[in-house]
Amino acid sequence: MQQVPYGSVDRDKPLIRLPFTRLAVITVCLPLLGLIACIVLALLYHYNDATYTHCQVPNYLPSISAAISLTPERYIWRFSIGLHSAPRFLVAAAYLSFYRGRFSKRLMEQLLSGLTFLLALSENVGLLLLTYVSSNETYSVHKSGFVLFISSSLVHMLCTCKLWSLIAKYSLSAEEMMSYRQKFHLFLFNGFFCLLAAYFYKRHNTYCETGSSEAPPWSAEEEKNEELNVAQCMLGPLFPEGTVRQFPHHKEVKPTSCQATIPSSHL
Repeated sequence: MQQVPYGSVDRDKPLIRLPFTRLAVITVCLPLLGLIACIVLALLYHYNDATYTHCQVPNYLPSISAAISLTPERYIWRFSIGLHSAPRFLVAAAYLSFYRGRFSKRLMEQLLSGLTFLLALSENVGLLLLTYVSSNETYSVHKSGFVLFISSSLVHMLCTCKLWSLIAKYSLSAEEMMSYRQKFHLFLFNGFFCLLAAYFYKRHNTYCETGSSEAPPWSAEEEKNEELNVAQCMLGPLFPEGTVRQFPHHKEVKPTSCQATIPSSHL
């Protein structure tokens, strides 16, 4: 084995060269691919559990929290976010260094750069919290992590857009102008869908709608009474007179004949 002298040129060469663009693409794709895998597995193997809601009205598709809370989906999601989070801390530090160099003589921009860095850390911590504490383990902690992640993400994007608007204002670089426009459009896109998701979340928890306009107009109690009447007509000889009084919540419906009460599927 050839010995390399300490401090030589060959010893100081980097072992791996990874362009920042490629690192950014890999980092962004990890949670997306992990989420797609979790949703597909939840649909194929845990559809009823993933679409279950507290008000007994199933969803058409599993929510993100439900899809990443089942097994083995939770391990896939945690693995993806674990690999995704480390580069995000490095990117946040790199941006802080970039902003400080760009606004070295401007105090307000320096303070805004520091706030943006703290928001990036808070966003990443919130993502890790909601990932490693699932909703079916400790819901309050999972919810707090989700709120921290979303709120920090939106404010972080807002501060980033403000900083890049100042950079674009005094820059002649077409690349920096394009970067600012892309960040601003992504901020508007993200903010719109966050508001839309919050609206549907609030509406679902308030009204528990089924999403179908063809639902029957009667209540669950009326449907239960109808089933009891059908059973009474079909098994009339087995029910002694006055049996209905044993069902205090049952309101007997007296059709013209049992034939009118029993659906065709029971005949």
